[in-house]
Amino acid sequence: MEPNFEKMNGLVPAIIQDHITSKVLMLGFMNPEAYRLTTETGKVTFFSRTKQRLWTKGEESGNFLHVVSILADCDNDTLLIKARPEGPVCHTGTDTCWGEENKEDILFLKYLQDFIEKRHKELPESSYTTSLFRAGINRMAQKVGEEAVETVIEATNGTDDRLIYEAADLVYHLIVLLTAKGHRIEDLANELQKRHK
Repeated sequence: MEPNFEKMNGLVPAIIQDHITSKVLMLGFMNPEAYRLTTETGKVTFFSRTKQRLWTKGEESGNFLHVVSILADCDNDTLLIKARPEGPVCHTGTDTCWGEENKEDILFLKYLQDFIEKRHKELPESSYTTSLFRAGINRMAQKVGEEAVETVIEATNGTDDRLIYEAADLVYHLIVLLTAKGHRIEDLANELQKRHK
């Protein structure tokens, strides 16, 4: 993929988005050299219109943007770069250039499912998740049941901290079971969304 740099006199806008939270972190511009360096190094590099030079985000602060994926829009003249930020993105010290907090905790469940799917494919030794996959569907379903009971016990007779702890165990084991059955946590969100209508 080679973006169309001709429309804006040798530059294309590059929207930077956190690959987990989907928050828009910043907007910068790239010329062909900045684009090439970004794809080669895996660190987002821009062309600074004020400094009139290339600059890798984080070269001074250490707050690099590590590339996860690069997409071009339908006209091939704007880039969407999904990245993993290393620290605050804005020079003012905020998470985003709009002063937003880069946090969407619920989206961690999608990231967790991606991680569990990777475990399912690779089955690394000494991984608890691998041991669940190897034990089979019946054991995974049993673990969901056990964690559900522990969650109920903490809800009725325990502490709030223990309730959250056990409920997190329940969700984790449920995602493992869903993964083994070829489903995702988003399938549950879809079903709930249908019911909500």
